[in-house]
Amino acid sequence: MKMSKNTGIHQPRVAIAIMAAGKGTRLKSKHPKVLHEVGGRPLLAYVIAAARKVVPVQDIFAIIGHEAENVRTAVADTGINFVLQAHQRGTGHALIVSQEALSPYDHVIVLSGDAPLITADTVEALRDFHLRKKAAMTLLAAELPNPTGYGRVLRRASKSDDVQAIVEEKAATDAQKKIKEINSGFYAFDVKTLFKHIGELKTNNSHGEYYLTDMAAVLGKAKARVVATKTAHPAEILGSNTRAEMMEIDELIRLAKCHQLMNDGVSIHYPRTCVIDSDVVVGPDTTIEPFVQLLGNTRVGSDTRIRSYCVIRNTQIGDGVNVLPGCVMDDSHVEDKAIVGPYSRLRPGSDIGEGAHVGNFVEIKKTRLGKGSKANHLTYLGDAEVGERVNVGAGTITCNYDGVNKYGTIIEDGVFVGSDATLVAPVRLGKGSYVAAATCVTDDVPQDSLAIGRARQVNKEGWAKAKRASLAKQAQRL
Repeated sequence: MKMSKNTGIHQPRVAIAIMAAGKGTRLKSKHPKVLHEVGGRPLLAYVIAAARKVVPVQDIFAIIGHEAENVRTAVADTGINFVLQAHQRGTGHALIVSQEALSPYDHVIVLSGDAPLITADTVEALRDFHLRKKAAMTLLAAELPNPTGYGRVLRRASKSDDVQAIVEEKAATDAQKKIKEINSGFYAFDVKTLFKHIGELKTNNSHGEYYLTDMAAVLGKAKARVVATKTAHPAEILGSNTRAEMMEIDELIRLAKCHQLMNDGVSIHYPRTCVIDSDVVVGPDTTIEPFVQLLGNTRVGSDTRIRSYCVIRNTQIGDGVNVLPGCVMDDSHVEDKAIVGPYSRLRPGSDIGEGAHVGNFVEIKKTRLGKGSKANHLTYLGDAEVGERVNVGAGTITCNYDGVNKYGTIIEDGVFVGSDATLVAPVRLGKGSYVAAATCVTDDVPQDSLAIGRARQVNKEGWAKAKRASLAKQAQRL
């Protein structure tokens, strides 16, 4: 127990334990179940986020097992604690191996790491009900229109909080199968009572595992109080047991994200066609057209328009930007009033300045394109620093790689690069200089100079006519 600073009343210490040790067996996956993603984040990340709103982060424990280090690494930045369940022998066994970590607490709430829709409000309601009823075990129940496959909650009376038993689907009678109130797999326990009796769990089931569900019967036999509270939001307890179920949850999360953005002033056309991750931020009066993907840590400003078929990941986009159809952006930055696309590719490290234009089939990588500069057609700019008011002609490329090392190209303010120019790095184009079309630039170009690097044109009159006559004679001989 800990004492409240405000009231002087002893407050119970509450921990949250998250079941995260399982394999992805039913998902037909070699990866940990809780690391599969919905809404752009691992399943486990959602449960941790809800838990952190209920108890301090130091009071949250993820019980990990299968590929434990990968799970630990994936959510290490949350600051939670981890308990290793080296051999996965069931949910009851998960708490058995957690006894040392949880014993200092008065109560523990047990959550499932594969149920990403759970909210802090529901977890708090479970905690408060448990404390109010002074129960040894409280289970979160839900009423489902189709309860098939779930354990049924048998109450001692129709309106009683007390639980008589939890009956699994396989063991249920026909009458019990008609009960629509199911056990969600979320629990609260009095810690001392839990660990006093958890050793009484048996493994006499088809999988030979210790089931936490069986604690209801164990505690009931010991005359300890077992109660249930029914959630008003049954969808929150849904787990991801199959790929199909996981994608249904993904759809729910993404649609909710779209509605949240629309409530915040964003226009989204045909939101069911858009894939917008949970952590994405979009400013008001921005328009998102159908079939857009905004992924990862993407941030979009206000009054921007993102047109159809764009895929944008971990990219910062400013205000008043026009992103035309079919653009792909990764780990880049686009400043206010820029125009990108159609069909442009911004690879990691691209930085598009205010009012700059990046056009059709232009690829940019690790390059800064300055304010008001333009690269409108069929161009590759890699490892380059491009100043302000620069025009990069169609078909221009920076030759930044010699097979071993990468080299930089510097294009200063006001430079005009003609079409089909080849800039062989390392090279610098001085301020206000011109590069003639089809020039191969291998040396620095001084300020305000014209660089021409191509063979002089020679016209041979009558050559084509003679060539055709020669070809005709060859054809006759054949």
